[in-house]
Amino acid sequence: MSEILLELLKSRRSIRRFKPEPPPRDLVLKAIDVARYAPSARNSQPWRFIIIEDPVIRQRLGGIHIYARPVLNAPLAVVVACMNEESPTSYLLDCANATIYFMLAAHALGLGTVWIQTLRNVKEIREILGLPDNVTPVSLLAVGYPAENPALRPRKPLEEVVYLNKYGEPLKI
Repeated sequence: MSEILLELLKSRRSIRRFKPEPPPRDLVLKAIDVARYAPSARNSQPWRFIIIEDPVIRQRLGGIHIYARPVLNAPLAVVVACMNEESPTSYLLDCANATIYFMLAAHALGLGTVWIQTLRNVKEIREILGLPDNVTPVSLLAVGYPAENPALRPRKPLEEVVYLNKYGEPLKI
């Protein structure tokens, strides 16, 4: 079973083209349910998930910057927002963990996602979604059934990214 799980992790791809039919809400909620199990500092669980089905709101979110365009053709989006006070020193990492848990769960359920960076557009997203100042939108995810099957993009070799004991000390693999 562990090899199957490792292959699942390695087979996830960023999906930017989606089939038009929306996934059932219970499938999206199943992925969110899994995301609740992501690690967070002091088990603070500062995340909130906003499912965006409204096409007008998706249109506005898809226009926040050029890389948000996949939201325009996705049948729905999910925003992972963080309650800053619930984890003041690590809320960004906590919600990044929840984001990747959601993405992996969605992949396991046959859905495609792409993580769209939001931190340069926090004020605009807060306005679109009615978020208070103490809530930071950490990620925007386009979600749906994949209409593409992207190939694996090259990865750096282990020798280039792993050191032993100190930075720059090569690990002989």
